Amino acid sequence: MADGYARVSGKPGVAFVITGPGLTNTLTPMAQARADSVPMLVVSGVNEKSTLNKGLGHLHELPNQHTLAKTVALVSEHVDQPGDLTAALDRSFAPYSAGRPGPTHIQIPLDIAGLAAESALPSKDHPHQALDSDLVQQAVDRLSAARKVVILAGGGAKMTREDLQTLAERLDAPVVQTVNARGLMHGHPLTVPASPSLKAVRTLIEDADCVLALGTELGPTDYDMYATGGMASMSGLIRVDICPDQLTRHEAAIAIEGDTDQAISSLLSALPGKSNQRDGMDRAKRTRAAAFEEIGLDYRAQVGILAAIRAAVPNALIVGDSTQPIYAGNLYYDHDRPGGWFNAATGYGALGYGIPAAIGAAIADPEASVICIAGDGGAQFSLPEIMAAVDQNLRITFVLWNNHGYGEIATSMEGVGVEVIGCDPTPPDFAATAASFGVPYKRVRQNPIAVAAALTEANAQDGPSILEIDIAGRRPDQE
Repeated sequence: MADGYARVSGKPGVAFVITGPGLTNTLTPMAQARADSVPMLVVSGVNEKSTLNKGLGHLHELPNQHTLAKTVALVSEHVDQPGDLTAALDRSFAPYSAGRPGPTHIQIPLDIAGLAAESALPSKDHPHQALDSDLVQQAVDRLSAARKVVILAGGGAKMTREDLQTLAERLDAPVVQTVNARGLMHGHPLTVPASPSLKAVRTLIEDADCVLALGTELGPTDYDMYATGGMASMSGLIRVDICPDQLTRHEAAIAIEGDTDQAISSLLSALPGKSNQRDGMDRAKRTRAAAFEEIGLDYRAQVGILAAIRAAVPNALIVGDSTQPIYAGNLYYDHDRPGGWFNAATGYGALGYGIPAAIGAAIADPEASVICIAGDGGAQFSLPEIMAAVDQNLRITFVLWNNHGYGEIATSMEGVGVEVIGCDPTPPDFAATAASFGVPYKRVRQNPIAVAAALTEANAQDGPSILEIDIAGRRPDQE
């Protein structure tokens, strides 16, 4: 929930959890937040100071909880006395405003948590690293001289929509968007809302004589989704990233440390008028067509479902679990809301993410239409959380893609010639589940018109609802 809240609000999500199992249950969401650079503060208890790390068998005791948290958190603080809290908050909030954000952690011993203390707030400002003006000018010179520029936009650029579009037009540059940047260029003739793992998109990138990478880690879950062991070669690579460590991981001709918003503004101020090149829109159009063809018939049908959802409920927040239509959309889908398409089918890739993340998103923006898409298998990891949406009367449509098993895993096993086993869990009766939750329910088949009509009806509800899309006969042995 904290993850979804942070992605939509732009503010850190905060989770308070108990000692021991509270923290261990939170490590997976923290790992997802770290993979996707989501600001999240986890405040946990820990056993009394005098008992720590002694193995005395206390309730919720871990061998060393602090050390465990450090393996995932960017910062993990231990509050030894009440006066330590302000400094701990300062250090925990620092990554949110300076550097690459992610999960941070504070643990407070049970015997300290009950003591009186003054109010504590983060007291320090952590400004962004100033851009190196010489490097910016070098980037301007290289971009101005290039004939075929391509822009790669990652999650670090997701708040730059208007300026990014202006920059793309100035450079005549197609804009490839990673999963966490979808929606930035919706409907624009320079948009390429497709995975850079696809051959068509790799060809676009490799044909460029200058690649401008904005706020993207160039990680394999976006750039090598098929695990072929490589990614597109990038001529004249210019990278902008707020995290200096990222700039050392893929060698660039020009590496600029700093905020993506500031970098785009600086480039726009320094660049001359529009590029003399005029083939950017054609390059983008050809790539879109080839990429859509490349994803195959089944995925194209699932993207058709996503397009029907977008048409029925414009400007929605679509929060996904790891399920087939989300994988399809990650490969090719042009969402209509910046920051409105996010899911766990990338980065850390944890099942069960979608339902609680959608709840956090709805809390962050109560006026938004929130649509959660989860598979019948993945939904069972966090299905009870729907009651939290009921309690808070949150307007969320939980779309359950029921292919009667772990369909994406089965497809992957088949693709590498492995016998499919363990992929056929029996789904629950979702109609009965909805009735037990006291929420409206409807079941349709994989038909765009039926899905759009059902979603329009569900989105008009006051509170949560469940829409099951039943996929019959996924494999011959299941027909």
